Amino acid sequence: MARPVHRRQFLLGASSLATATGLGLTGCSGGGGEQTLTVLASSYDESVGSGITDQWSDVIKAFEKKHPDIKVDLQLVPFTRIDKELAKRVEDGDPPDISQGNVFAGYAEDGRLFPASDVFKIPVQADFITSFAQAGEVNFAQHGIPFLASTPRLFYNTDLFEKAGISGPPRSWEELRTAAQALKRAGVPTPYGLALGPEAAEDEALAWMLAADGGYASTAGYDFGKAENVHALTWLRESMVAEGLAGAHPDKLTRTKAYEGFLKGRIGMLNAHPVLLGTAQKAEFPYAHAAFPKEDGGAAPPVGLSDWLMAFKAGGRREQCSAFLNFLYQVTSVRQYGSGQGTLPVTVSGSRALRADPSGKPLRRFIDQMPDAEFQPVGRTSWPTVRTRVQGSVGKAVDPKGPSPRAVLDALQRAADEADRAARRD
Repeated sequence: MARPVHRRQFLLGASSLATATGLGLTGCSGGGGEQTLTVLASSYDESVGSGITDQWSDVIKAFEKKHPDIKVDLQLVPFTRIDKELAKRVEDGDPPDISQGNVFAGYAEDGRLFPASDVFKIPVQADFITSFAQAGEVNFAQHGIPFLASTPRLFYNTDLFEKAGISGPPRSWEELRTAAQALKRAGVPTPYGLALGPEAAEDEALAWMLAADGGYASTAGYDFGKAENVHALTWLRESMVAEGLAGAHPDKLTRTKAYEGFLKGRIGMLNAHPVLLGTAQKAEFPYAHAAFPKEDGGAAPPVGLSDWLMAFKAGGRREQCSAFLNFLYQVTSVRQYGSGQGTLPVTVSGSRALRADPSGKPLRRFIDQMPDAEFQPVGRTSWPTVRTRVQGSVGKAVDPKGPSPRAVLDALQRAADEADRAARRD
């Protein structure tokens, strides 16, 4: 039985720390003797594949050697609780100096965060991949610092494709539908794994919307009801789900279950992140991947995903935050990326280094598409509330017996507008 698969893999490893002293800042002028910097970070179960605590410890040990006047107090919280723990700490008036999390816009709106320009050297901040740096912006200033990034591609079972007489990956929606029909005739239970269950429905739905030139929002605000979004969900409903090509209940299929089904040979193809690579290779599973197709052909913009780091103002330790973050983003472990295969570098220099390393070969196609990534509206304070609504309802739009895609998207638009108003009132 396949182990659960998570999209996250720590981006730094001990293998790069031998050179750390040559990459850090020359020192921190914090003044007043030794300072303690609190860092709140996520911990993960062993299915991630490497010792998160050990890797953080190695980074901190190297940092403290270079900066003996700064001690780092690492506080680990299970990744499923990190956002709630951070919110409680902020509410109690005791935020960490640096925190990992999925939500940053509200803290930035409240003036609690240092903008990236206050904590990064100019060359380090400029090194972030533009699409990821822009996703971290609130009111046109970067506050969310990308961390543990990923973009998906279309994975497919090469043995099942050969059995079904399919010569290669689909390059358009019609080719994808034709491939799904051939897989169904070959006895594959779920030709395409349409993961619109509550775990990550917002990612799967957005991938299809982007492939139809749609999306959740524009600079003017949420835009769920745009014609391209309605078209994407209608096509899925009528051309895939109604024909039995995407499973009986896409609204219940979680991403984790979709990955497991793929690795068991019950799903022929699906949109998946590079975390799936390591598990598939260890199992000697027959697979390949390609760009997710636009409706009429070509590569669709991939959905960008990232955890985020935030630097809080409350403790008054800007210089210490700056020293640690500049050090963290200069100590890039190419070997760890290549072996862990869970996430991607968020900097241009890290991407180039990984592409040049033989161990990074499986990730090159993922890396190459990162500049084109488009994101959920994570820079909007209301997005966490809206995201919950998307997770719980967008899957109903593809159910042939459920409400129409237009009705589902109109309801989401109303909910998003109300969430925006509530965010402004707060």
